[in-house]
Amino acid sequence: MGEGGKSPSGQTDFIRMDGKQKIPHPFLLFIFGIFHKKKDLCKSICKCYSEQVYKERCVMTVSSSTDSVVVKYEGRLATIMLNRPEVLNALDERTLQELLVKLKKVAESSCDVVVLCGNGRGFSAGGDIKSMLSNPDSSQFPVIMDTISEVVTTLYSMPKLVISAIHGPTAGLGLSLALAADYVMADISSIIAMNFIGIALIPDGGGHFFLQNRVGEGSAKQIIWEGRKMKAQEALEIGVIDEVIEQDFPQAVKRRVEEWLQKPVKAMIETKQILCAVNRPSLVKVLELEKEGQFKMRATGDHAEGVQAFLEKRSPLFKGK
Repeated sequence: MGEGGKSPSGQTDFIRMDGKQKIPHPFLLFIFGIFHKKKDLCKSICKCYSEQVYKERCVMTVSSSTDSVVVKYEGRLATIMLNRPEVLNALDERTLQELLVKLKKVAESSCDVVVLCGNGRGFSAGGDIKSMLSNPDSSQFPVIMDTISEVVTTLYSMPKLVISAIHGPTAGLGLSLALAADYVMADISSIIAMNFIGIALIPDGGGHFFLQNRVGEGSAKQIIWEGRKMKAQEALEIGVIDEVIEQDFPQAVKRRVEEWLQKPVKAMIETKQILCAVNRPSLVKVLELEKEGQFKMRATGDHAEGVQAFLEKRSPLFKGK
């Protein structure tokens, strides 16, 4: 090895005093890359390190799959994972249809506990706006909204104990889905928003119903009207979610599942079914009103401006029309 820890080729070797090679911390490699002006190294380290961090926060990961929704059964547990990490698990028509089919299969399975999670950097960024814009056929709108309604009612009324395990961005329709569960656990990294207002739309997927049930009418309106991003701790404090985990999120979710499986699950599910029977008609009504309201909002000038601003990555200039 050459002077200053460099090999004769001029590259730095990372060697321990006992002569064995060691793997340096990514931060040290990043600093090394900056010092030696190796941009490609810096980018690679940032990407690899970020991917590792995201993997540590995912409840379930898959090495490869073309499915938009992946289901894994382990004894009395079923894990349902949204699997479009390249678009932050944005929900397009295909994903919603696939999710509905798999939710129904899980509902009919012998599992007792279900965990709903997302692959990659977040749980779900919400509806897939770009997919929506690529299909201007307005006749498909009622079909998509009906699919959303069926997904939500299936998830809400499922005769299982359902945990939403969210991390990273959880917004719009993605948040509505998360709130349809019985219990919402959030990694400290979670960024939570009911942000339809940004493109002059209203929440769908039962967002009005779930927020009102959790935080009351007044607070629900403020959350919807402001559409701002909330950190996990703030969302916990106002009652939007049930628990925040600061470290080792997958293990925390696993412990919660194991705790529930040691309880009289049939009695817990019976309580859920009774409350669901009382509240489901209200949810169905809200979903129908959201469908009608969303159809009207899509025809407004403010919505057109909101979408254009989104595509141009600028703040919208709404006119109340």
